[in-house]
Amino acid sequence: MNAPTADSTLNKPTNFLRGIIDRDLEQGTYASRQWAGSPGDAAHQETGQPDPAKIRTRFPPEPNGYLHVGHAKSICLNFGLARDYGGVCHMRFDDTNPEKEEQEYVDSILDAVKWLGFGWESNFNGQAQTHLYYASNYFDFMYRAAEYLIEAGLAYVDEQTPEEMRANRGDFTTPGKDSPFRSRTPAENLARFREMRDGQHADGAMVLRARIDMASPNINMRDPAIYRIKRATHHNTGDKWCIYPMYTFAHPIEDALEQVTHSICTLEFEDQRPFYDWLLERLAEGGLINQPVPRQYEFARLNLTYVITSKRKLKQLVDEKVVEGWDDPRMPTIVGLRRRGYTPQAIQLFCERIGVSKADSWIDYSTLDIALRDDLESKAHRGMVVLDPVKLTLSNWDEVMGAGHQEPCSLPALPHPPEGVESPVRHFKLGKEVWIEREDFEEVPPKGYKRLFPGNKVRLKGGYVIECTGCVKDADGKVVEVLATVVPDTKSGTPGADSVKVKAAITWVGVADGVAAEVRLYDRLFSDPHPDAGGKDFKASLNPDSKKVVTAYVEPSLAQAQPDQKFQFERFGYFVADCKDHQAGKPVFNKITGLKDSWAK
Repeated sequence: MNAPTADSTLNKPTNFLRGIIDRDLEQGTYASRQWAGSPGDAAHQETGQPDPAKIRTRFPPEPNGYLHVGHAKSICLNFGLARDYGGVCHMRFDDTNPEKEEQEYVDSILDAVKWLGFGWESNFNGQAQTHLYYASNYFDFMYRAAEYLIEAGLAYVDEQTPEEMRANRGDFTTPGKDSPFRSRTPAENLARFREMRDGQHADGAMVLRARIDMASPNINMRDPAIYRIKRATHHNTGDKWCIYPMYTFAHPIEDALEQVTHSICTLEFEDQRPFYDWLLERLAEGGLINQPVPRQYEFARLNLTYVITSKRKLKQLVDEKVVEGWDDPRMPTIVGLRRRGYTPQAIQLFCERIGVSKADSWIDYSTLDIALRDDLESKAHRGMVVLDPVKLTLSNWDEVMGAGHQEPCSLPALPHPPEGVESPVRHFKLGKEVWIEREDFEEVPPKGYKRLFPGNKVRLKGGYVIECTGCVKDADGKVVEVLATVVPDTKSGTPGADSVKVKAAITWVGVADGVAAEVRLYDRLFSDPHPDAGGKDFKASLNPDSKKVVTAYVEPSLAQAQPDQKFQFERFGYFVADCKDHQAGKPVFNKITGLKDSWAK
């Protein structure tokens, strides 16, 4: 990224994080920082130049699953702030848990961030840098930091069982009890820690704990564990280590080595901030990292109705084949939203509109769909499609138009194109037989019905006025064909178009040039707005109608669609050509959303 201009924050919606950054920039809080071109300890950064990035943020996912819409908010926030303030956002993997992490997830996360429109490159004064980092690359420093804490009397090896540690931790009304191993000398602790490193003890036999205050009102400060024994092959470091740092220990160190200024987390990390500050202050006192140290700030995570964002529960849906994979268009994962047809611009617009605050709240899913409609309204080409087809025969067509005649018709592909853009035109043909929606005919019309019924006239959109004369039924009484006559000299766009007044125009597809297509009518995966609230069984509220597949007929322009191309199917909503299954001669479309919210109360 190039350094943004000085006025790039103008017209941006304000929030408390922007207020903090504005204050820090005004006060020069981080003006003394140096950057040696890569992450590193105090000695490394002191070899660098004044940091050209005004701020440094980071997006630090754990590669243990696919990103979801909640992560999209964090991506847009962290990368967006860095962009707007002339800074850099680091793409960093918090890969400190080897048991759950896979390269597949690493690759998917990088792809998702790029698809959303962000990158981790910088270019200041002609010097290009890539800021893709892995916490596992800092394991050597983390181990060194742990030994420093031990030698300073600030950490000790605890050999209590997990049950004993839990019991001695106390609760919100009872202070904790000191471990019987808390009074060991630094030399004893260092020797024991090195035995842990060298694989001389079993998994879970002991942990390294920070030595802080077992009576602290914040339970997270009661000597938290910072290293554990875990024999597991790591996707990046292989079998080099059999001890791994805990996330609460690793995260602040990662920020410090990367010279992050504003470490922006969700609210569940608020109680961890005292330990974040304690650890960085101790390491700065020991000269391992530079002042000023990073600061952590918390914001409310995205709570979206009709959605679950637990990686564990999403993985359960995949593993149990409730859905067809992480990219199932009903999933709230970024790959699922992408396949469903949501655009990066719509998701960015959604994140901007919901804003950033410190108060938890619920955002209705319709807000995301509104952003999608606003983005596609002037972009998505229109087209006619018949989802529940019944044949309409114009019985006087051969007499009026000539046997076998196919009348060329056209409509604008973009009725409201962006300013300065001329709408393309789509072409199709009208003949004796067309497909219409079954709901567009009623033999006995209900009150106020304006479409086809015997004796009524409607317009075939873009074509002629027709008059319904009746229908043909099968042995079970089901309508299998609608009969009508064409009214001559009433074609849309001709002088006679207004000679016959009608109260309705219906969509249709010609039998001669229409193309059969698979259309997947997706809806919300859950019927409960809070499917996993209060310990509920989230699978109990799965929406049985979240996916329906129909064979539809589409006009010729839609049959030429490219994979991932978005359209507005007139009267039905927005659809996308499926990025995996759609192909020439076998079109497949996914419904993104309707023209209005069908879930509104």
